[in-house]
Amino acid sequence: MSASEQPTVRASAARDEDREAVDRLGLAFAAGDEAAVREAYERWSALVHTIALRSLGTVAEAEEVTQQVFVDAWRSRHRFDPSRARLPAWLVGITRHAVADAHERRARDRRLSGAVPPVRESVGAADDRVVDRVLVADELARLGDPQRTILRLAFYDDLTHDQIATRLDLPLGTVKSHLRRSLARLRTRWEVDGALR
Repeated sequence: MSASEQPTVRASAARDEDREAVDRLGLAFAAGDEAAVREAYERWSALVHTIALRSLGTVAEAEEVTQQVFVDAWRSRHRFDPSRARLPAWLVGITRHAVADAHERRARDRRLSGAVPPVRESVGAADDRVVDRVLVADELARLGDPQRTILRLAFYDDLTHDQIATRLDLPLGTVKSHLRRSLARLRTRWEVDGALR
């Protein structure tokens, strides 16, 4: 093999290795491997963000779309078929739908607010906390009720223990017990899976 052919052969081998790595990642993602969503985000969040930013023109909307794409992808991973599409192509498809939805929301908001044009913002880095949000949402979905509802009321709606007990018509001690056990369960699961850093 000549010296001029060696770089081409090495580049081809590197492409093949990357293809295999992407295929393995797609299989792990479809199987629900939480490390796969983190790696997918690290590999392709910049691509998703760039597509959204070019179409929408604002950093805030592009970041929102990027987050939504990975949340939607993770929640609908059971519909991802690695034998039919590669993971990055599937993510780009979800991105296009999310961008179209953002344009529809923008059009609706303009009609409602008198067509105020969006302000262009400087390009910033994608939010690294998206993966953590995806994992938290997934873990909350795994909890049964009333634990899931109690955690959501406590952390998303910022209700006190008394307010939760009143809203759900549960004894205060029961609410506190559910919160304590649910948080301990989530923490144990994340420590075992290595999600806590």
